[in-house]
Amino acid sequence: MNTNAFEALDSGTIAAALRAPARFSLALLDSCASTSTLLLDRAQQGAPSGSVVVCERQTAGRGRRGRGWLSAPGDSLTFSLLWRFPDGTPPLAGLSLAVGVAVARTLEGLGAAGVRLKWPNDIFADGAKLGGILVETLSTGGRHAAVIGIGLNVRLPCEIAAAIDAPAGALDALMPFAPSRNLLLAGLLDGLAAMLDEFARDGFAGLIGEWLARNAHAGQIVRIQAEGAAPVEGCCVGVDADGALLLETDTGLRRIVSGEVSLRLP
Repeated sequence: MNTNAFEALDSGTIAAALRAPARFSLALLDSCASTSTLLLDRAQQGAPSGSVVVCERQTAGRGRRGRGWLSAPGDSLTFSLLWRFPDGTPPLAGLSLAVGVAVARTLEGLGAAGVRLKWPNDIFADGAKLGGILVETLSTGGRHAAVIGIGLNVRLPCEIAAAIDAPAGALDALMPFAPSRNLLLAGLLDGLAAMLDEFARDGFAGLIGEWLARNAHAGQIVRIQAEGAAPVEGCCVGVDADGALLLETDTGLRRIVSGEVSLRLP
């Protein structure tokens, strides 16, 4: 396991590593409540597409379904990206899954082995969660924008592992060396920009094959739990072009839309 000293995030290093630095505006913070909350506020005040907020320590980091997101300075990478889509882009169905594809592409390009995607928004490897994605959309007058929040474990300190009630992993276990967080962020931003251009043109349908190839639960029996409803069990047979999960159940094929649901192994 890599034991490199703390590597500070540096805007100059990140900008120099970006293929298209003009597409992004970086804000590096030592601490904030939540990068996504902050960027949503800035989006509503007219912040441009490509605005990025990166934070070493979130005091109220958010995951799906109101869960908290834990991170450790120097050992995690936590950031949010605002993206405004061109006029005429259809509604953003399946965007969180498409973001997962972009993250997996980047990690694999850096040498990470066995990256898998858990519907609808988790990054996995070897049955353990490496990170998560939270996509929040804004639509006004037919124009769509999204704030894309991503958290990744570069290393996994004991105190973070002990505070999480599910198997957790980190990138340094998948690579010969833990990646530079500055270079990792630059790679993720470039990868997201390329994917978002694809998404604006073709939607999730153009990326579905890549998601299915990394489906963490392909062919497995899973349980869907939704608040106020009975659990649904079935075989995970994939997703459709809108990003809905497809389950083969005793009563036929069920389509599960992303929302207040949770996917678990029985």
